[in-house]
Amino acid sequence: MTRPLNLADIIEVMADSVPDRMAFISDAGNRTYAELDDNATRLANHLIANGIHPGDHVAVHAANGPEWAEAFYGVQKARAVPINVNFRYVHDELSYLYDNCQAVAAIVGEDYADVVRGLNAATLRHILVIGEEYDAALAAASDVRPEIGRSEDDHYIVYTGGTTGMPKGVVWRQEDVILGALNELRYRAPIESVEKLGDEAAANANPLRMMVCGPLMHGGSQWTMCNSHVGGAVFTLYCGSHFDPEAVLDLVESSGTNSLALLGDAMARPVMEALAANPDRWDLSALFAVSNGAAPMSTAVRDQIKQVLPNVFIRDNYGASESGAAAARMDDGKEREAPRFDLSDDLRVMRLDGSACDVGEVGVLARSGHIPLGYFGDEEKTAATFREVDGRRWVLPGDFARIEEDGTVSVLGRGSVCINTGGEKVHPEEVESVLKQHPDVFDAAVTGISHERWGQQVTALVHAREGVTVDVEDLQRHCREHLAGYKVPKEIFVVDQVPRTPVSKVDYRAVRTRAEELSS
Repeated sequence: MTRPLNLADIIEVMADSVPDRMAFISDAGNRTYAELDDNATRLANHLIANGIHPGDHVAVHAANGPEWAEAFYGVQKARAVPINVNFRYVHDELSYLYDNCQAVAAIVGEDYADVVRGLNAATLRHILVIGEEYDAALAAASDVRPEIGRSEDDHYIVYTGGTTGMPKGVVWRQEDVILGALNELRYRAPIESVEKLGDEAAANANPLRMMVCGPLMHGGSQWTMCNSHVGGAVFTLYCGSHFDPEAVLDLVESSGTNSLALLGDAMARPVMEALAANPDRWDLSALFAVSNGAAPMSTAVRDQIKQVLPNVFIRDNYGASESGAAAARMDDGKEREAPRFDLSDDLRVMRLDGSACDVGEVGVLARSGHIPLGYFGDEEKTAATFREVDGRRWVLPGDFARIEEDGTVSVLGRGSVCINTGGEKVHPEEVESVLKQHPDVFDAAVTGISHERWGQQVTALVHAREGVTVDVEDLQRHCREHLAGYKVPKEIFVVDQVPRTPVSKVDYRAVRTRAEELSS
C-alpha cells in the first residue's frame, strides 16, 4: 500500500533507503537517517504508552540539538502534532502559548524544565526532560514502528509571533505543507509517491548539504531541515548557545556544507567579517550558496559576501508561516530598495478588495495553491487572512508589494508596525503594555530604528509620571522580567509627550522619526 504524504512516513522511507547517510550534523551530535528514525520511533512509542493520542498537541521546548529533530519527527510518528515553543519566552508568554496551543505533553530541554513545571498549564499532563530522563525513556521504549494509520490530512502546526502581538498557530495539512513549503530542494517537482522519494535519494550518491544557524523553533529553520529530509539530503545545524561566527565557519568547513542559510545582516555581517579577518583559516571549497530569509539583507552585506566568497551565489527566499515557500530568486547584483521575486500563478499582488493590482501599484502580496487551513482556534483571524477570490482560496500574510515593469514583484515589508530585529518579530503594543506597568511610566511608544547588524533595534519613548525621574536601566530590568530578551528596548528615551494622532492612537511614523533623531 502506498504511504501517505506525511513527514513521519518520509523519514521512515529515507531510513530504509539511505540508512547510513547523515540526516543531521551538528556541533552537539550527529544522526544517520537510521539513527534519527530509530530514536523518533522509540519516542513515539513512549508518547503512545503515556496516553498521547492522534491529534494531540505536544510542545517541543528546547534549544537546537539532535533531540529537537527526534522530538519533531517522533511526535508525528505517534500521529500527534509537534508545537514549536520559543525558548526565549518567559513565564507570561509561555503561559499564553501553552494554554493557547492546548499542549497535553512537552519535550523540554533541561534549562527550561522548571519553568514549564511552574506554568500549571491546564492541559499539560506529561513532561519529558531531555537528558538522562529522555535517554532512559527511549531506551525502555519499543523500536517497532507504530502502526497508527497516518494520513496526508494529519495536521502540522507552526507557531509564529507574527504581527498581531501574541503568537498564533498556523494549521497546515501534512500534504499541503510538504508541497507548499518543504519541496523547494526538489524545485517543486511533483512527488509521485513517498516511496519514489526514497528511490531518488538512494540514486543520488552526492546529496546536497544544507546548513542553518537559526533555532529550529523558528519556522524557517525547521523548514530547511524538512526540505533536506524530503530530498534525502544532509542537514547541518549550528547549536551554539550564542552566535559565534568563527564556530559557525568551523562547522561549515567540517560538515562540507554546500548551502548556508543566514537570517539577514544580523548573522551574515559577522560571518563575512570573520572571513575577511581570517581569509586563509577555513576551507570552504564545498560552499556554493548563501541563502537569506526571515530578515532583509542589505546591499553592504551582499557586497561583503561577494568580496570574501566570490564563487558563491546569493539566493533570496520569500515566505511566511502562513504562505509557505512562496518565492525564491538569485541575487543579480543590482541594487534594489526591496527584495524582488518572480510572479507565478499562485503569487499575486492584490488590492484590499481582492482585485489584481496594476504595474507600479502597491498592494498586498497573496498566495494560493497549497496553503494552510487557518489559525488554530481563531476563526476571526482566519477569515481576515485567508480569503476566496475568483473561486480560489488565497492567503494574505500581511506584506505590501509592488509589481515592477519587468514583471517581478518587490516585497516592501509588513503593512503593520511589527519590528523585525535579527529575524525575531516584536509587536510594539506588547512592549508598550509592559513599560506602562512600571509605576514611573505614564505613557510609552515602541518602534524599530535602523541597526547595522540587527536590521532594526527595539527602541522606546517614555513619558514619565509628573515629578518622577525615570531610571532607564530599571525600566529595562522591569521589561526583562516580563518579556524575552530580544523584545526589551535597547534604548529608552524620556520625552515630554508620546506622539499621538488626533484620535489618540500612537503616531508610529512620528515615534520612529523622533527615536532616530534621539539615537543619532
